[in-house]
Amino acid sequence: MKILFLSENFPPETNAAATRVYERAVYWARWGHDVTVITCAPNFPHGKIFPGYENKWRQTENIDGIRVVRVKTYVASNRGIFRRTIDFLSFMATGFLAALGEKKPDLVTATSPQFFAAVAGWAVGAVRRVPFVFELGDLWPDSIAAVGAMKPNLALRLVEKLELFLYRRSACVCALTGTFKENLVSRGIPEGKIAVVVNGVDLPRYGPRPRNAALAEAWEIKGRFVIGYVGTHGMAHALTNVLDAAEKLTQEKNVRFLFAGAGAEREALMGDAARRGLKNTVFMPAQPKGSMPDVWSLCDVALVHLKDSPVFAGVIPSKIFEAMGMGLPIILSAPKGEASKIVEYDKAGLWVPAEDPEALSRAVRSLFRRPKARKIFAQKSLEAAPLHSRERQAKHMIAVYELAVKGQGGAVGGIEDGDGP
Repeated sequence: MKILFLSENFPPETNAAATRVYERAVYWARWGHDVTVITCAPNFPHGKIFPGYENKWRQTENIDGIRVVRVKTYVASNRGIFRRTIDFLSFMATGFLAALGEKKPDLVTATSPQFFAAVAGWAVGAVRRVPFVFELGDLWPDSIAAVGAMKPNLALRLVEKLELFLYRRSACVCALTGTFKENLVSRGIPEGKIAVVVNGVDLPRYGPRPRNAALAEAWEIKGRFVIGYVGTHGMAHALTNVLDAAEKLTQEKNVRFLFAGAGAEREALMGDAARRGLKNTVFMPAQPKGSMPDVWSLCDVALVHLKDSPVFAGVIPSKIFEAMGMGLPIILSAPKGEASKIVEYDKAGLWVPAEDPEALSRAVRSLFRRPKARKIFAQKSLEAAPLHSRERQAKHMIAVYELAVKGQGGAVGGIEDGDGP
């Protein structure tokens, strides 16, 4: 099968969308499919082109059997609305033009976020007369309003109309969570054309390992009990709440909160921690994708954290599955919903209400003082990882694509994750 995939983010970027698209595409290429990914020069989240790349009109490379076509875009850091919107729109335009220059695929697919990549994917499918599959990674623009980046207005209402247009015109939709599917069905999208293909972890890349001694020494956490938040520091993650919890645990001299990653809120969080004098917080910059298992190895407990908003009750952060692959107990601080069902069903850790620093500090203290409980959670977490493998997700997606190519996109609703809650 010839698959043409549009995604603004792709390795060496390390955010969730880049990782998800890449890790599945590696399997597709390995299974004999012809995979081309159209993306931009890597620059996320700081808006600075990575070393070894240029913001050129067109450049190609081969990454693990995947043909990667990079196009020129307006480059902006992951903060603010206006410049980021121009960034998104520029990729929509240049990605669309680049896709027209490729050999005709069997289908075209695109992922959200960001949303305008899906617009380009639909347009390419329409012009080339091939099926378009919309991978729904985020309920955009709902998530924008949920984090307070924009207030409900005419622009958001127009984007919502465009969103519904894309769902209706796609051959089918691959939703990353069941809640996303329920949302679409409630807004009139036929249930049969929506498959639920939950996120996962690429197990060959992850696994329990001793703490990386050099990293632990460098970041002064050798011999400490480390609660690790690994991922984007954005508005959706409400990480000020973690600082509030850390402030309540300053008497626990051996506890450290490790923040590893980048994002729009990182500098503000570092400044806030410094003003409070929180010596139990450590801020590590974003690391290359290949180094992530070593970063996770520093953690005794994985922290997954989301803002207290109903929109995020339907989100399943991919770091849950990376933590499972590493065999780490999890503390999930998020609205009760899809993610909490997984953590509780798999008995992989503790759920606490979103943005409740008292509850979060109690959970940290509980696991710090109960090593036997940590060990049981860690074991259950590791046992659950194969149920959420990236290879399994890749197989589900290919099954969806095959139905779309056959003109049976209205039957993909039967492709669901069969195990789990």
